[in-house]
Amino acid sequence: MADERVRRRLAAIAVADVVGYSRMMEADEAGTLAALKERRKAILEPIVRDRGGRIVKLMGDGVLMEFTSAVNAVEAAVELQAKMAEANQSVTEHRRILLRIGINLGDVIGEGSDIFGDGVNVAARLEALAEPGGVCVSAKVHEELRGKGNAAFEDMGEVALKNIVRPVRVYRVETSTGQVGGRAATTSAARPSIAVLPFDNLSGDPSQQYLSDGITEDITTELSRFRNLTVAARHASFHLARKGINPMQAARDLGANYVIEGSVRKAGERIRITAQLIDARTGNHVWAERYDRECHDIFAVQDEVVAAIVTTLEGRMVAAAALQVRKRPTSSWTAYDFFLQGRELADANMEKEAVPLFSRATAIDPDFAHAHAWLAIALLGRYWFDTDPLTLHEASLAAQRAMELDSNDPTVHHANGMVMVWLREYKRAGVHFDRAVALNPADAQIRADRANWLRYAGRPEEALASIDDALKRTPFPPHWFWVIRAKILLELRRYGEVIAALDNMPKKDHPAWLTLAAAHDHLGHAALAAHALAKARELRPSISSRELIAVNPYAHRDALKPLLDGLRNAGLPE
Repeated sequence: MADERVRRRLAAIAVADVVGYSRMMEADEAGTLAALKERRKAILEPIVRDRGGRIVKLMGDGVLMEFTSAVNAVEAAVELQAKMAEANQSVTEHRRILLRIGINLGDVIGEGSDIFGDGVNVAARLEALAEPGGVCVSAKVHEELRGKGNAAFEDMGEVALKNIVRPVRVYRVETSTGQVGGRAATTSAARPSIAVLPFDNLSGDPSQQYLSDGITEDITTELSRFRNLTVAARHASFHLARKGINPMQAARDLGANYVIEGSVRKAGERIRITAQLIDARTGNHVWAERYDRECHDIFAVQDEVVAAIVTTLEGRMVAAAALQVRKRPTSSWTAYDFFLQGRELADANMEKEAVPLFSRATAIDPDFAHAHAWLAIALLGRYWFDTDPLTLHEASLAAQRAMELDSNDPTVHHANGMVMVWLREYKRAGVHFDRAVALNPADAQIRADRANWLRYAGRPEEALASIDDALKRTPFPPHWFWVIRAKILLELRRYGEVIAALDNMPKKDHPAWLTLAAAHDHLGHAALAAHALAKARELRPSISSRELIAVNPYAHRDALKPLLDGLRNAGLPE
């Protein structure tokens, strides 16, 4: 005990953590590790050294630092965030490295490569409270800086930290750069951000998974309509949850400060839905409720869940006003059930199998606008393979019917925009896509399909900006986002970037292989071009120049030239 007292000392402890580390490692492990090493050598180590601190240890996605004074620790953290933001300016959005930093002043024990104590534990919890690109400090640190230095602080109040006995008053440091993650700070950083994780299927029947997934998607969509909330992309939330990542870590990877979890149990015509809202920064439950209803009341339950969440985070008046605008999707539970089954297949790129399910939903309830819209989308997916004019005509009729039923729904405008592209009505397509984005700004898939419209309309530079916007909105985008980006780059004749975009895709479909083959041919990589074309033909034996012309509704045929010339040189038949 005497030795322990000798080794105990007061120190300013800073803990930094990389935001979205799991996502970055999954996307590009070697590149991420190299970038982190470069930032550590060029930015972190010089700043810590110049402020009289030391790096105690690296912890995978984080770093533990010790300083002799709280002033030095805060000044180092502010400078570090400013330099990281500056470095992020020169890299693409999805490769930017963002840090959260927490600082505490307290007793520590240990030397060398590790230190322990409440000083360290509190700093680690404070780091989790910081916004990406931000710094949070304890009241002890704030008191030490009173009258010293130039830092300004925002009082966040007392917070109950996990495994810390007493609440800690927390302060957010307002950095002089006014930047977060390399961009000018906006009000979005101050908005509540939410990740809706897939609701658990407790029905005891795996085939009922589509129901809990569908309810999750609907709640995500409804929350996205509130402009003062930032909602994580559905695809990203599902991706992390399916990997078994715990909810708090998933929230951190998604940049969310609240998590919605829940479960669905269906028995006969009864359904039980539970939902809970958790503050991901503290682990505290903010709100929870259980609903036992008849199946036909499912939409009322969804409305109540959304209203409760928005009321908690935004305010009762805003929630009530927005929910009054929402139309009840359908009065038929059976129609909704078929709709959810169809949407599950469509999300899995099984549009052909989804068509009859959407058709049954519209037959049961002819006024079900969403079902008509998704029927149009699924028919377009089928048309991409069969190029039957009748299929396109049916898609057009379904989209028109959806518009007649609900002209204020983003999915309806999304479907109509896609149909208009295939009909080569590019101006009308643009009107629908712009309206869809306005109605649901958070939907990355709408923005990705909008990029496709811009590409086909002969505006590739704008298309590239649109797909990059979609990519930055979801840390785990569907693979087809990257394929669209590669196709746009091919049209812009940026062949090296095409290869970089597609080479790391773990599973390529035939459009990806075709795009890769053309890029390799233009760069003189004959063997690689032939290999990529062979892979495409394994997946799509009937592929030909004629088919590619048919399934690419360009306003100007010359836009296809980089693709067709490269593939013809590689051996694609006419």
